[in-house]
Amino acid sequence: MKAARLVGPQKFEIVDVKDPVPGDKNCIVKLERWSICGSDIRHEYGTVFQEEHYPLEAGFPCHELVGSIVESRSDLWAEGQRVIVIPHLGANGLTEYTEALPNRMIPIPDEGDAGDWLMCQPSGTVLYALQETGVLLGKRILILGQGPIGLSFTAICARSGARQVIAADLHNYRLEYSRRFGATHSINPTAEPLDEAVDTITEGEMPDITIEAAGYPDTLAAAIRLVKVGGTIVMFGQQPNSADGQMAPLDAKELLYKNAKLRSTAASQSGDVVTHIKTMVELRQRGWWDPAEMITHQLKFRDLQTAYDMYQQREDEVIKIMMQA
Repeated sequence: MKAARLVGPQKFEIVDVKDPVPGDKNCIVKLERWSICGSDIRHEYGTVFQEEHYPLEAGFPCHELVGSIVESRSDLWAEGQRVIVIPHLGANGLTEYTEALPNRMIPIPDEGDAGDWLMCQPSGTVLYALQETGVLLGKRILILGQGPIGLSFTAICARSGARQVIAADLHNYRLEYSRRFGATHSINPTAEPLDEAVDTITEGEMPDITIEAAGYPDTLAAAIRLVKVGGTIVMFGQQPNSADGQMAPLDAKELLYKNAKLRSTAASQSGDVVTHIKTMVELRQRGWWDPAEMITHQLKFRDLQTAYDMYQQREDEVIKIMMQA
C-alpha cells in the first residue's frame, strides 16, 4: 500500500509499505479522508530532528482518520461500516489502510461526506474537556486561541448557555469565524491590550473560566493571569516540545492567591477515547452544531506536502484542511 514518510525536516515522500494484517478481534480500515491537527505540526512535522533520526516511521504524523472497514475479525464491527479511527500505538495515519482496534472506532452515518463527519473527532475532544470543566450556563468564558480547537470551544460554549464567550486570537480571519460560531466578543491582542480588553468586556469581574487552546507559554500565562478569583483554568493546548527550549511558565504565587482550579484535559488519556466523539457525532446528526463548517480547504492525499506546509504557515486563511484519496 501507499504511505507517506518524513524523509527530512518538513519533507514528505510517498512510499510503498506492507499492507497491515489484523490481529485477533481487530479490523482493517481503508482510509478515505485525513485531516491535520496542530499537534502533528508542532510535535513532529514542525520539529527538526537530528539527521540520523530520518526517515521517520511511515504514516507519521496523522491521527484524524475516517474510512470504511474492509476486513473485520470482531463481532462488534461489520465490513462496509464507515468509522472514525483513533490510531493505536504503532498504527500511523498517513497510509491507505490501517489496523483498527474495536474499542478505538466510532461509527458514522452512511449519509454525507465522510470528511465532514471526521470533524467530530477534534471537536469531540473539546466536548470532553468541557464536560470535565463543569457547568457553563451563565459563565463568562475567555478562550485563548481560535484555531480549530479554540473555535470548537467557542461554538460549544456558546451553545451551552455561557453568558459571555470571549475569543482571542492574533488573526482577524479566525476571529470572524469566532463571531460566526457564537462568540459574544473578540479580541486581537495585536490591535488592543488583551488584559484591558478582558477587564472592560467583563466590567471588571474577569472570566469565570479561561481556556488555553493555543499551546503557547504566553497563552497559558494569560489564562492564569486573567481568570477571576475562585475561577477555573482549562489547559488544553499542547505545549511545545522540550527540544524547542520553551517551558510553560507557571506563576505559582498568582495561581495560589487566585484560589483557581487548574484543570488539565487530555481526552486521549481519559481511558475512554470514543464516547465523547460518539456524542459529537450524535449532536451533529441532530443539527446542534456542525464542526465541518471549519473545513476551509480540500486537497488530494498526494498533495499532502502542500497541505502540511499550508497548515504550518497558515496560508490562504486556512482553518482546517481535509485530504481525500
